[in-house]
Amino acid sequence: MGITLVDDAIGLVTRRCSTPSDLASVTDIGDEPAASDAGEEVWALVEDVYRSGMHPGIQVAIRHGGEVALDRAIGQARGVHPGRRFDPSDAVRLTVDTPVNLFSAAKAVTAMTMHKLEEMGELDLDDTIARHVPGFEAHGKADITIRQVLSHRAGLSTLPGEAFDLDLLTDHHEVERIVCELRPGVFPSPAPEYHAVTGGFVMEAVTQRATGRSLRDVLAKEIKEPLRLGCFDFGVTGDVVDDVALNVETGLPLGPVTGFFMKRVLGKPWGEVLEMSNDRRFLEGVIPSGNVIVTARDTAAFYQCVLNGGILDDVRVFETETVERSLEPTHDDMVMDRVLGFPVRYASGFMLGTESFSPFGWNCPDAFGHIGMSNLFTWADPARGIAVAVLTTGKPLIGTHIPPLVKLIGGIGSAFPAE
Repeated sequence: MGITLVDDAIGLVTRRCSTPSDLASVTDIGDEPAASDAGEEVWALVEDVYRSGMHPGIQVAIRHGGEVALDRAIGQARGVHPGRRFDPSDAVRLTVDTPVNLFSAAKAVTAMTMHKLEEMGELDLDDTIARHVPGFEAHGKADITIRQVLSHRAGLSTLPGEAFDLDLLTDHHEVERIVCELRPGVFPSPAPEYHAVTGGFVMEAVTQRATGRSLRDVLAKEIKEPLRLGCFDFGVTGDVVDDVALNVETGLPLGPVTGFFMKRVLGKPWGEVLEMSNDRRFLEGVIPSGNVIVTARDTAAFYQCVLNGGILDDVRVFETETVERSLEPTHDDMVMDRVLGFPVRYASGFMLGTESFSPFGWNCPDAFGHIGMSNLFTWADPARGIAVAVLTTGKPLIGTHIPPLVKLIGGIGSAFPAE
């Protein structure tokens, strides 16, 4: 009894979720035609991350050599409360088909949608935004280009508090007004300044003006439907909202320094952003920098398409030249991002790997992808022939998940070595 009480107290303080001893009972396995020892090796590392108690649910999909080597989910989509004992009667299992929010990993999807529009002749990424969005030139923004926003060089890292009004998400005219009123910091920016939320709203305004369509419509018609993806949208329709996995704040409470840093990055406190992310209005809206709702399986298929030069299962979605342009680095070496506070190597929408350490593991200079809040990893690595999606529903910054998570990301590269 004493040990149990101590464990409960620790779980409450660390905001840890309880996990069952029988992991098979909370594991869902999809279609894995290329299942292998390498996939099982990776899955054992995923289980270690799950045991940390920082993630109520985890979805992982890996394609190797074009074939699905891993498509699994573990844990719960709903009904898990950190610091409280697990009640199975209140829980909903996470499966390989459960929709999960990509958060900032959505930026890669948004970027490829913009690259597709350029390929279609609807716009040029070197166009100034003011060319398409009248009024955007206000406050010294006349020379800012679409590409500079995609590569976090537009000085638009901060979003005003009014833009977080969830009731505004369906009013693209009001969103455009807010975009036009943005005031840039240093422009042109000598170093990247991560645009956590602003860039997506700018891209939606440009797309509405240039095409008369929403990014949601362009993604669906030009990318999702040709690739025959099941769940890969900006937001979801009302009948699917209750199927989306809930995001749960876990890990040690944020101190004043960490809390200030996250508010600086996101524009609002960490907990408030998470609460908003589970709101029906957020899930049904179009937030191009933060609410692409997917499954790991479909995300890996998207990256496989890009990895293949724009083609998947004999269906061409992007021209090879479009993919090549999307992966061109904006700078050769890693550069300190002045908002994130750590070095990043960017392309126009993607984060890129390096010969040292990157979000995609060690020594993967040709890798490309994007991470999302707070432990979402999506990428492809040509040298290893892999397309990867690691999706999590727990949102810790500091917690017991860090060592096994680092082992998982590095372990994927080891299990599927460069050829």
